[in-house]
Amino acid sequence: MPVSDKTKLTHRLKRAEGQIRGVLKMIEEEKECIDIVTQLSAARSSIDRVMGLLVAENFRKCLEEECENPEEREAKINQAIQLIMKK
Repeated sequence: MPVSDKTKLTHRLKRAEGQIRGVLKMIEEEKECIDIVTQLSAARSSIDRVMGLLVAENFRKCLEEECENPEEREAKINQAIQLIMKK
């Protein structure tokens, strides 16, 4: 994975981490439920985006790599598909 992509993923995860810390603070301060759920939704969206980017990169590699063994390539592609389906 290129360094710029790693940097982007790291920033996204740090943002999600900050959102989770914010949720913890909101709970401690007994903020409104709707506000907490809104922040949780934002954190989940951030994490989902990171997962999508990672799976897309994995899938791209599977398609680009030349495998001498067709069964190995098929297994890697199936693994990528399973990751997509988990999301």
